[in-house]
Amino acid sequence: MTIATNCYLEQDGKYLMLYRNKKKNDMHEGYWVVPGGKLEPGETPEECVIREFYEESGLTLIDPALKGVLTFPDDGLSGGWLVFLFHAAEAAGELKPCDEGELEWVEKDKLNDLRMHGGDYHFIKLMHDCKGVFSAKLDYDGKEFKKMTLMGEYP
Repeated sequence: MTIATNCYLEQDGKYLMLYRNKKKNDMHEGYWVVPGGKLEPGETPEECVIREFYEESGLTLIDPALKGVLTFPDDGLSGGWLVFLFHAAEAAGELKPCDEGELEWVEKDKLNDLRMHGGDYHFIKLMHDCKGVFSAKLDYDGKEFKKMTLMGEYP
């Protein structure tokens, strides 16, 4: 199972989104995602999300807050993923080009208009509605989203 992080940076009613269109053999090609990536040995999820966000955007997250733990069971293709989902309202630095795709600030109310992976629409809503941290399992069959099961909410 791969362990990873991602973060929704929210500023002025917009999220910094990444349209994946530059990397070869990219499982996210043609989809909108948020910056993030895989944990390196010895890293905490917090260290990982700050490093990955900086590497992909040039911005240093300030006080990213854990909002969710997402489990993507092995669907026979991916080996499974465990993703720590963060939200931040502040970052320092200047936006730089990303070698994985195009970065763009997107209005929150326009997120549902973007082509995202099916489960993203569900956990983004949960991220906004949950007062604490949630845990959810997202089932896919290849790239086809099947269902999200809320495993718990914690204060």
